[in-house]
Amino acid sequence: MATTSTIPGPAGLPLLGSMFDLKNDSLGTFLNSQRAHGDVVRITAGPPGMRGVVYGVFSAEGAQQILATESANFRKDNHFYQEVRESFGNGLLTSQDEDYLRQRRLAQPLFTRRRVDSYAEAIAAEVEGVTSQWRTATDSTVDVLDEMTRLALRAVARILFGTDVEAAVEIVERAFPVMGDYVLRRGFSPVNIPRDWPTPGNRRAAAAHEELYAVCDRIIAERRAAGQDAGDGGGQDLLSLLVEAESAEDGSFDASELREQVLVFLLAGHETTATSLGFALHLLALHPEQRKRAHEEVDRVLAGRTPGAADLEALPYVTQVLKEAMRLFPAAPVIGRRAVAATEIGGHTIPAGADVIVAPWVTHRHPAYWEDAERFDPERFTPEAEAGRPRYAWFPFGGGPRACIGQHFSMLESVIALAMILQKYDLEAIDTEVPVSSAITLRATGPARCGVRPRTA
Repeated sequence: MATTSTIPGPAGLPLLGSMFDLKNDSLGTFLNSQRAHGDVVRITAGPPGMRGVVYGVFSAEGAQQILATESANFRKDNHFYQEVRESFGNGLLTSQDEDYLRQRRLAQPLFTRRRVDSYAEAIAAEVEGVTSQWRTATDSTVDVLDEMTRLALRAVARILFGTDVEAAVEIVERAFPVMGDYVLRRGFSPVNIPRDWPTPGNRRAAAAHEELYAVCDRIIAERRAAGQDAGDGGGQDLLSLLVEAESAEDGSFDASELREQVLVFLLAGHETTATSLGFALHLLALHPEQRKRAHEEVDRVLAGRTPGAADLEALPYVTQVLKEAMRLFPAAPVIGRRAVAATEIGGHTIPAGADVIVAPWVTHRHPAYWEDAERFDPERFTPEAEAGRPRYAWFPFGGGPRACIGQHFSMLESVIALAMILQKYDLEAIDTEVPVSSAITLRATGPARCGVRPRTA
């Protein structure tokens, strides 16, 4: 069994290690490290005295060990998660131990398949609202990633807030990018100044933080005062259900907990779905054969009507397209943990206290599981093909006890939206390459413009 000193990894620069490689292209650095050094690597970065070490685990078996079978030994205790906590609160994304278990138990009934399926009509209404504007788009061109971000935010805000959607969307669109960039800078910096120092960056983040918290607090207070709201999902919006969530064992959410859950649902619920949808559209726009097959399935199954939750199983190829988009462009490309105790993974010992990452971006391209991995091929996700791969060869929603609570919601929204867009439009890619980087979620650093042409009946 290899010790920590013999775990392979990139040499980097003599004094700074891989600091500049990680800063300039962390996803490429992790991918190249796996290709050159294997499934467990040790990467160092930073000058002497401030040098950080991260262990990358890139096999499906290693990811399963960290996220599922030995998940108790790998915690969200690293520096990056602490920065997310301080900006977005201690909701389901960042909480741990009994706090997490209690929050999950209280929130779980809100995410049953039956409850989530009841939001299909609201999702379809938001898709119709966003895509109807494409008919008047300048030069019939849209940036599909920007458009899907707008759609996903409006959909999750409508389902959370019901009739308060407009005020919430306006503030979230303004505040989230400021807070996200702030968390990213601090999360990957070895040394940070205190948040309460009056620097321009701190002041911008504090203003965005205050504005976002204020709108959540106002809407929550109104819900509590009203007692119940007739929202957009089965008679009630998600916030109303969160307000009412209660059990003899776990009590209920207090005002600050409600706000923190709302912020997590807004953040995770729109950025992840937007990434999957936007890249699915762009990939179809680049691949006419697969686009034609998706059009044919949508036309045959729906025959012009608006899709609902019951149509998901009848649209297997549309679902395969989305899964392949999530393979190539996972919304959470890197997942971090901190080891509690020394652990053997893949014949190597990860030391206690070590920062560890698993990376869907890398595992989803691993040659042991994916032939010609950069090629777009929805056939990889037929039931037979899926059954032939390890469980964690594909894990865009994480896994284990902390798997994303909103998986079904994301897939429901994505299939409905993609089917409705394919019903009405044909797409052709203008930007053939879309550069990306790793932030809190996967981030496009360039446009994803497509020509959109209304389809004739």
